[in-house]
Amino acid sequence: MKGSPTAISYLKLHFLVAIWSLTAILGAAITVSPIALVFYRTLFSAIFLFLFLYLRKKLVKLDRKPMLILFGTGALLAFHWILFFASARISTVSVSLAGMSTASLCTSIIEPLINGRKIRMRDVMFGLLAMVGLYIIFKFEFNHFAGLVTSLLAAVVASLFVVANSRLVRQYDSVVITGYEMLGASMFSALVLIGYQLSPWGQGTPFIPAGSDWPWLAVLTLVCTVYGYSLAASLMKQFTPFMMNLTVNLEPIYGIALAIWIFGDKERMTTGFYLGTLVIVISVLLYPVWIRFEKKREEKNVQL
Repeated sequence: MKGSPTAISYLKLHFLVAIWSLTAILGAAITVSPIALVFYRTLFSAIFLFLFLYLRKKLVKLDRKPMLILFGTGALLAFHWILFFASARISTVSVSLAGMSTASLCTSIIEPLINGRKIRMRDVMFGLLAMVGLYIIFKFEFNHFAGLVTSLLAAVVASLFVVANSRLVRQYDSVVITGYEMLGASMFSALVLIGYQLSPWGQGTPFIPAGSDWPWLAVLTLVCTVYGYSLAASLMKQFTPFMMNLTVNLEPIYGIALAIWIFGDKERMTTGFYLGTLVIVISVLLYPVWIRFEKKREEKNVQL
């Protein structure tokens, strides 16, 4: 059973979204390919996490089956990040973040199917509202079609990861989970990177970070990954997968504001783009209000 979220938990969740909004910006600033970027990010994260667990004497040796499950979940996460960073490179950080907002609709369908429960119309309704915002963005930013489609695929994979991870957090410590997932993600991205570098598309593409990349890789690894995903695994014990993803819809707002501040005119979009993101924000803000209204109505019916 999930604990009841507190005000502090909601603040932590929004702080997490703010941290994650930095990832696309850092991905655009680092010069190596998206696949190489994911490899370094996950490799360094795995090393740091296992060192932390060893020093704290919390390193757990898992049986083969749960280890393979965690590795597979990590591979999903790596695939999501590759698509996500590729989207930002193909188009802009803003478009990449906006496409990720569809994760809530994907989760509202995927999570019930996997967990064997009925799909809530409430979840679908708010997911569709987020999709309306995406449609408005797509209508006014059609020149970013390839980047937006890549970001949509990243959202689908992210939904699969969130649902899978929500089951694992009930069984293991959040840091242990993140460590094994990062190890699995690094192995998966290493295989993809080798294949990419040997292919005609990857030949000549730099895969060793430049000197200026290393500070940003450190922030991406320690803050956005190690701390961020450990915090996320902890918060999943209190929030439903749908609520997690719906709140992550705020990521475009945090990220777009930061991208405009950092990159300037390159990230400035049309009025329709910002109108679409406003619709997404409304869906995020209305969801917890709707849930509270439903709970109060149920409590009133019980009293009657």
